[in-house]
Amino acid sequence: MKSYEVNFDGLVGPTHNYGGLSFGNVASQSNSQQHSNPKEAALQGLQKMKALMDMGFVQGVLAPQERPDVAALRNLGFSGTDAQVIQQAAKDAMPLLVASCSASSMWVANAATVSPSADTADGRVHFTAANLNCKYHRSIEHPTTSRVLGAMFADQKHFAHHAALPAVAQFGDEGAANHTRFCREYGEAGVEFFVFGRSAFDPRYPAPQKYPARQTLEASQAVARLHGLKDDGVVYAQQNPAVIDAGVFHNDVIAVGNGEVLFYHEDAFLHTEQMLAELQGKLGKLGGNFQSVCVPRAQVSVEDAVRSYLFNSQLLSRADGSMLLIVPEECRANERVWQYLQNLTAAGGLIREVKVFDLKQSMQNGGGPACLRLRVALNETELAAVNPGVIMTAPLYDTLTQWVGKHYRDSLRESDLADPQLLLECRTALDELTQILKLGSVYPFQIN
Repeated sequence: MKSYEVNFDGLVGPTHNYGGLSFGNVASQSNSQQHSNPKEAALQGLQKMKALMDMGFVQGVLAPQERPDVAALRNLGFSGTDAQVIQQAAKDAMPLLVASCSASSMWVANAATVSPSADTADGRVHFTAANLNCKYHRSIEHPTTSRVLGAMFADQKHFAHHAALPAVAQFGDEGAANHTRFCREYGEAGVEFFVFGRSAFDPRYPAPQKYPARQTLEASQAVARLHGLKDDGVVYAQQNPAVIDAGVFHNDVIAVGNGEVLFYHEDAFLHTEQMLAELQGKLGKLGGNFQSVCVPRAQVSVEDAVRSYLFNSQLLSRADGSMLLIVPEECRANERVWQYLQNLTAAGGLIREVKVFDLKQSMQNGGGPACLRLRVALNETELAAVNPGVIMTAPLYDTLTQWVGKHYRDSLRESDLADPQLLLECRTALDELTQILKLGSVYPFQIN
């Protein structure tokens, strides 16, 4: 049976803004308070989806969330009508209003961790929504994330959904941004690779000193248990605390994997050789041939990697077995990174081609091509069971482009978030979107 790795890209929401909310994310903090362009951001993301579809990849869409999150503000003591809640928050606690308006759900690499049916004990595709409890503005996402994923992958014969882990620091879970899967074929059993920044209970693991380590070992282990993964199909590795302190807040900012290949920076991990040997051994027992491509610090520094988001790229398998790297325009703008990529493709190795996309609106807020997509490995039967409304087609692309043009603003500043009209615009847009994507009622304003 044929199998696929489907990329479900997050559709940028109407309240896309530069709030500078993500401590430890250099791009997010450095662009704080600039005016954003939600319409341009959404169109840039859609253009990437359409381009991958045109290249022959199966591409899906994951809907944004309702923002501002009035219910979250009410939980913090603001009251009155929706308009009064927004105006009171703007007057008394503007940072909370900004957080409640964040469009960060666009980065669906953080939406959940996904294990394909070939790996799980019950033979279903498992989803665990990430609690994202390191940052308040992201911690409020998972209830809607779970409903949206449930509407996309609704057939319980093929799909299993788990609630987010307990919302405490010991189980900080950032989803697929710290998870990669290696396999010979997408439909065959593979090795799931969980990367953590710290341990909540074991002091033997060193922690970063400047920025928080968002993913815990204990969270990764809990997800593996929930998904019914076998010990010989799992590898845990610790991210280098020094690179976290350099702005590498997720593993997908310093490494990316696909198929049998790991593309990573020399400084990405602790105990790298031991980790590589374990991956090679476990994948080898499954008939795979694990391979790695290490980018030396002498050619690309960690700083250049963070500035360019070289590793926050999509590594995709071509039909001929070669691999394609999807990178942001910032990689071409960085002389050292671009020279490395030219040398890499010219060498005729595993990665044969690089394609560049303009994702400036997302990049300025700290998310590149890999942040914008959640990977789901599906066989033909499972793909047929996915809600067809969320699979990208040329007509859907046209419809969504028109939808963005109709509902999104060209410019958004922090002061605009206090406008109650923005909430009405967002709800009107999302109500229409759920009909386009055939999601049903998934947003609080549709349910309550």
